[in-house]
Amino acid sequence: MTDLAEALRRSVRGEVGFDVTSRALVTMDASNYRRVPLGVVAPRDADDVAAVLAVCRARGVPVVARGGGTSIAGQATGTGVVLDFTRHMNRLLELDPGERTAVVQPGLVLDRLQEAAAPHGLRFGPDPSTHSRCTLGGMIGNNSCGSHSVAWGTTADSVRELSVVTARGQFLRPGRDWAGAPDGLRELAAGEPARLRTGFPDLPRRISGYALDALLPEKGADVARSFCGSEGTLGILTEAVVRLVQAPRARALAVLGYGDESAAAEAAAGLLPLGPLTVEGMAADLVRSAAGLPKGGAWLFVETGGESAGEARARAEQIVRAADVVDALVVTDAGAQRALWRVREDASGTATRLPDGSEAWPGWEDCAVPPARLGAYLRDFRALLSAHGLRGTPYGHFGDGCIHVRIDFDLLTEAGVARFRRFSEELADLVVEHGGSLSGEHGDGQARAELLPRMYGAETVRLFERAKALWDPDDLLNPGMLVRPAPLDTNLRFSVLPGRPVDVEFGYPADGGDFRAAVRRCVGVAKCRTATASGPAVMCPSFRATGEEEHSTRGRARLLHEMLAGELVTDGWQSTEVRDALDLCLSCKGCRSDCPVGVDMATYKAEFLHHHYAGRRRPAAHHSMGRLPEWLRWAARTRTAPLLNALASLRPFAAVGKRLGGIAAERDIPRLATRTFTGWWRTRRAAPAPRSAPEPAPESAPAGKLVVLWPDTFTEHLSPAVGRAAVRVLEAAGLRVALPPTLLPREAALGTGRSRSALALLTARRARVCCGLTYVSTGQLDRARAVLRRTLDLMEPVLRARVPVVVLEPSCAAALRTDLPELLPDDPRAAELSAAVLTFAEALERHAPHWTPPAVDRPVAGQTHCHQHAVLGDSPDRRLREAAGLTGELSGGCCGLAGNFGFEKGHFEVSKACAEDQLLPSLHAAPEEALVLADGFSCRTQLAQLAGVRGRHLAEVLAEALEAGSGCS
Repeated sequence: MTDLAEALRRSVRGEVGFDVTSRALVTMDASNYRRVPLGVVAPRDADDVAAVLAVCRARGVPVVARGGGTSIAGQATGTGVVLDFTRHMNRLLELDPGERTAVVQPGLVLDRLQEAAAPHGLRFGPDPSTHSRCTLGGMIGNNSCGSHSVAWGTTADSVRELSVVTARGQFLRPGRDWAGAPDGLRELAAGEPARLRTGFPDLPRRISGYALDALLPEKGADVARSFCGSEGTLGILTEAVVRLVQAPRARALAVLGYGDESAAAEAAAGLLPLGPLTVEGMAADLVRSAAGLPKGGAWLFVETGGESAGEARARAEQIVRAADVVDALVVTDAGAQRALWRVREDASGTATRLPDGSEAWPGWEDCAVPPARLGAYLRDFRALLSAHGLRGTPYGHFGDGCIHVRIDFDLLTEAGVARFRRFSEELADLVVEHGGSLSGEHGDGQARAELLPRMYGAETVRLFERAKALWDPDDLLNPGMLVRPAPLDTNLRFSVLPGRPVDVEFGYPADGGDFRAAVRRCVGVAKCRTATASGPAVMCPSFRATGEEEHSTRGRARLLHEMLAGELVTDGWQSTEVRDALDLCLSCKGCRSDCPVGVDMATYKAEFLHHHYAGRRRPAAHHSMGRLPEWLRWAARTRTAPLLNALASLRPFAAVGKRLGGIAAERDIPRLATRTFTGWWRTRRAAPAPRSAPEPAPESAPAGKLVVLWPDTFTEHLSPAVGRAAVRVLEAAGLRVALPPTLLPREAALGTGRSRSALALLTARRARVCCGLTYVSTGQLDRARAVLRRTLDLMEPVLRARVPVVVLEPSCAAALRTDLPELLPDDPRAAELSAAVLTFAEALERHAPHWTPPAVDRPVAGQTHCHQHAVLGDSPDRRLREAAGLTGELSGGCCGLAGNFGFEKGHFEVSKACAEDQLLPSLHAAPEEALVLADGFSCRTQLAQLAGVRGRHLAEVLAEALEAGSGCS
């Protein structure tokens, strides 16, 4: 392997990666399969591709081309050298609006082409649900389709000419009239005219096998078209000339509700004569929330186009009139249409979990039958599932007769894998019986190639083998795919995982407490690789900043998978490869909500860091910032905040402090408050007895009139003005505010389970509640658990009284909502406190519903806190802002500071890039009079340090308006 790596480095200009991380990142695609490569090369041009092929041919090493890695049949993995086209060969080379063509490189992401074509009223017709990260090369390799194929066909229909390097180094330009054909291909086709005319099913989504019928003279002897769908087995694509289509000026979406999926399937073919752009189907059990959808147990999403909004709507209404539906909805607003389409597009991920939480897998993801037979096929398909004791929820391109489904195969046991094989064989026969294709979109790969003789017969499959030999006589390119295939039940990615659960700290309630199942959640759909944010999405800021797979949610999940497998990453929790990949994870929790399968990389990171540093020396930042609550309480107790602020303002002292604390030199150290929030509170009113609970509301008082305001570390020591403002607003809304109970040092020392160290006593003149956030984010989970147990002890009277707990800092609220019950799953008080937590806006909405906020009447700019987006939800905040006359939308994304992340040494540039992704542009686009909202201390700090802008918590804005007397009720 060393000789191969050195030979490649001498021969190519692109990067050559034979290290563990480079290889681990491409062991899997979005399929059930796993193959470990020798190395990865990112070629810079066609000459690099030819050089790689020459080196590998001389050594008999196979080569696999890879784009976005979203293939569902296993064809984007290999045991030799993987060519990664996403790093360099990813450009749009030319766009000709007059000719309606574009020249693209294989690594170009589809959305980038669509963005370039849109100003000219053009688009690329096919649009898979992975359009934000799939590449044109992968689409050509798999002959991808997407939801608009009823109008614009498959990728093969959109290809004019290709540039290809063969395994033996020939540069060919396949096109029509035998252009670019390898020697012997024309003679092969001429010798089999009857088979080419009769041996291929005539249906819109026939993707399986090689498209050799495209070589017929009546089809233009189109070598480029016959190359599409060859899954990287015939040649390596280096460039393509593709056709564009005229995009409709306006669109409307008719959502048609049916009783069940069979009724929707039966209706789909009948809508095609009306000329829709899409006819997509899905059932209710794939929808996380049916809000906004018409009544029904299944839906067809039928899009129409027109020269005007009125024309598009009229066509949609015509479809509604022609359809026999339970209910229907016509949507013309572009934003509402996008929201509905996201429901459909996320199905590729949500389908991996059945409604009861069971895992479901691809493998029979995209069979296709003639559209008129879809209803009958679905009934037979359901019967076959039942006969094997399996479950799955079909969805997909009903207008083309193409069905996606993920099935709850047991791929972990020998008996389960055997049933997977039996089912696959019987389903292949069923598809053929209905005149269909084993693959209707994603190609055959390892999942289905073994079964091609059932569809085509042995003679046609031998013809495929002869064609492969003409293009690739050495079987160098993606061997085991399409011809001479590997068995469909080998190379399964689950077989390498440990047979027993791994000892972990978090409870992983959604995965049955099993960390293996948590890691298996990532199926590779790669929504985290979306390079530009869409709407309010957060995931994955570090990937958007770096563009590196290693720093995507999927990349990190792959490394964790390999860590558990122990074959490639061999040092388990001590792995430096996994540590380095997780280092740039901001713990923003965006993946928890934005990932279609709910991967929670922030939790996995905390878990890993806990084990990685167990009994080992931790980075300085884990002590300086991970234990921040302790140091800040010490500063407050000793009244040294003024001195520390003075020292921090002196450059030499600040530099030494940052160096010792592992803090980035580019950062300013935030100033400590000289008077804490609770210090202000005690002087404002008589403090309650140290161990007393807030008094419960009397029976005659309105429910929820008493709330406990959580004095989080940031509000307490760094921004007490936010706490004071919140008290002002909550009381103006008619709520009675109390703070959590506290313990005196003597009680803390005597209490069970509490630390008796000098530092603990010194920092807890009054032992206070803490959400444990900084300990969790640095993986100090033992300490986090101790802190949280102490917090639960303190909060027990509050929980008994069932008083709501208002938390102003979104990250702290998220920690209490999620980390607390997942770290202490056996303590019922953890779930009680989690349920009691409310955000500032939630508290006002639930417990002061008749209060009217003051009229601020200003536009706003800024960013929804990433934890608010991912864990808490921001609907109450939106409604509160609207009621106060605060107009405009906050951006999505993550500010990039993310607690300790942006302060840690080595993270400044990525932190800044994250802010420049959405937060800072939102400020530049805002009106001059806009108020900058930022509920998180990290967000406000990032704004101040990078933009010199003061961000304010919503509580501060409302309190200022109250003080100004502009609407106090």
